[in-house]
Amino acid sequence: MKAAPDVASLDSWARLIRTGAVLLRHDALLPKETEHLLPPIPRFLAAVLRTLFAKRTKDRAGERYAKALHDLGPAFIKLGQILSTRGDIFGERFTRDLAHLKDRLPPFPKAVAEATILESLGAPANEIFAEFGDVIGSASIAQAHEARMKDGRKVAVKILRPNIERIIAADIAMLTLGAGIIAFFFPSAKRLEPEAFVATVATSLLLELDLRLEASAADELGQIINKEPWMKAPKIVWHHVARRVLVIEWADGIPLSRPEALELPGLDKKETADNLIRAFLSQALDHGVFHADLHEGNLFVAAPAKLTAIDFGIIGRLRPKERRYLAEMLWGFLRRDYKRVAEVHFEAGYVPAHQNVDSFAQALRAVGEPVLGRQATEVSMGRLLSQLFEITAQFEMHLRPELVLLQKTMVSVEGVARRIYPEHNLWEAARPVVRAWISRELSPVVEARRLFERLVHKLRLDDDVEAGTPRRGYVELEALKVGAQQGRTFGLIALIVSVISLGVIIWVAVR
Repeated sequence: MKAAPDVASLDSWARLIRTGAVLLRHDALLPKETEHLLPPIPRFLAAVLRTLFAKRTKDRAGERYAKALHDLGPAFIKLGQILSTRGDIFGERFTRDLAHLKDRLPPFPKAVAEATILESLGAPANEIFAEFGDVIGSASIAQAHEARMKDGRKVAVKILRPNIERIIAADIAMLTLGAGIIAFFFPSAKRLEPEAFVATVATSLLLELDLRLEASAADELGQIINKEPWMKAPKIVWHHVARRVLVIEWADGIPLSRPEALELPGLDKKETADNLIRAFLSQALDHGVFHADLHEGNLFVAAPAKLTAIDFGIIGRLRPKERRYLAEMLWGFLRRDYKRVAEVHFEAGYVPAHQNVDSFAQALRAVGEPVLGRQATEVSMGRLLSQLFEITAQFEMHLRPELVLLQKTMVSVEGVARRIYPEHNLWEAARPVVRAWISRELSPVVEARRLFERLVHKLRLDDDVEAGTPRRGYVELEALKVGAQQGRTFGLIALIVSVISLGVIIWVAVR
């Protein structure tokens, strides 16, 4: 028999009761949309509580949850942000509404910010900065100030809220208690893994409470972004970074969230929208690291088509396997080659081998044609992935969380691109990036090189330990490599010809 949840502190129980009251007030504790799933007596009690305490509203469930979680504070805002990435579990409409959750709170006093700078950086603000201005943005965990360095550089200074660590710790303890209660009393919730989900929220929050970690993420992704022509990222001022303070160069342009952003003189809206799509796909496919919070407030624009990304608190990562899956899947959909898209899913292990490839290809056609059959300006990659994820249960399809986060970000990026340029053709913008990746990463020579490296690695692992000597095949391969390195032209040419020939055979076979 499963053990009952541990007895928690009185503070956690008190917070849990308060949380229940806030959720009830917003009709988000036992929402009316789910009452038909309850047994008769709980259904009656839920109706009574809703009648007595819930606000009368026509908002959908996701919208009500967004308002409730905002009222509950930082940990719950983060909870909502993570929930909004799980359309595969909660449904696209719910998560789309939840994505409107705004992380905005009133600012704390400037004097408190200056005291934090003194404590964290070891010097007062007026010694570090030539100017230290007012608040330019205030969220649940930190707020940002405009400032200017002594050397004239304009910067943004991010500072954690006072006592935020204690508040987050108390909220995490309460959420852990609530997850344990749900897991104990509602076995049907096991599929949602409430305790593991809270652990994910806790990990994400703890990372945000150390601005050195955010600076590291911003620096890593910023270097990737700045290599490409489509988007820029401001640089971290590393000698003024601490656990509670982060200084970063100012972003050029004005936020896309401002109405006047799209009225800038000389702004090429089509090219700006193209740049956004290509920047995102290049990050995901070419580098395996992408900005996972690309909403209008985190994007600055300047004429003619310059985009600058800020706020690197949420970053997605894709392993080579997921990158190959994404590229081949998008390329297959672009060509409406549903059989190849199906094969990609099986090759990646996302669909169990006992399922039928042809049946899955048929289901993919049912998913793809309604989306791809629209006018080019109405086609959505995010909608396509959303529809794809909806057939996961039917084919026992397993999706990694990174791909779900990618889909959520793609929906957001597409929405921003179409607000910039309503007639934007997303597929045409994506095509050069996807085609270049396919040509570069799946060419015969590259495939042969990978096979060669795997073979060498395998033979190295299979060395004859008892005899104390490598296997013959490994010795020959190593000799071939050494010969090439010593400039034996004939051997090098033979190696290249052999590798290319092998690559062509592999290319033909897999196609």
